[in-house]
Amino acid sequence: MFNSVSVIGGADGPTSIFLAGETGSSWLNIFGLIIVVLILIPNIVYALKVKDTQNRCRNRWMNILEQIGRYGCMIFMVFNIPAAGPGFRTAGMLFACLSGNLILIISYWILWLLYFIKPVYWKQMALAVIPVVIFLWNGITRMNWPLVVFSIIFGAGHIYVTNKNRV
Repeated sequence: MFNSVSVIGGADGPTSIFLAGETGSSWLNIFGLIIVVLILIPNIVYALKVKDTQNRCRNRWMNILEQIGRYGCMIFMVFNIPAAGPGFRTAGMLFACLSGNLILIISYWILWLLYFIKPVYWKQMALAVIPVVIFLWNGITRMNWPLVVFSIIFGAGHIYVTNKNRV
């Protein structure tokens, strides 16, 4: 007799409440913050372990481009900026985002463990590419277009700089 009413992007009531949040949107994206922290932890461990590492990339513009992209990605991952995009449209996009992040973060940490055992170029490049893919994936699934743009900028700079710092 009664039809199910979809509330947000075809999602059912409970999913819609989860997607929208119990009290509405928050300016802080906890999931994004957790992802950024999980990306940073092995980098911090590496920096503490290998203290004499220097950037051998002499292209000032690519170094600047990398940093602009990096910090832009972190800002748009951690902070919910309403003008950045509509967010998840469906529960399927939310699931795709979460499952993709899980696979990418696990892969990233496994590669870091392998890199700590024996640093080789292919691992170094994979460790440069995976964070770019994480940011890009989050931008696409959340429909956060500034995050997509900053991901591309970060990717261009980070992959170039990493290649110049080849082990």
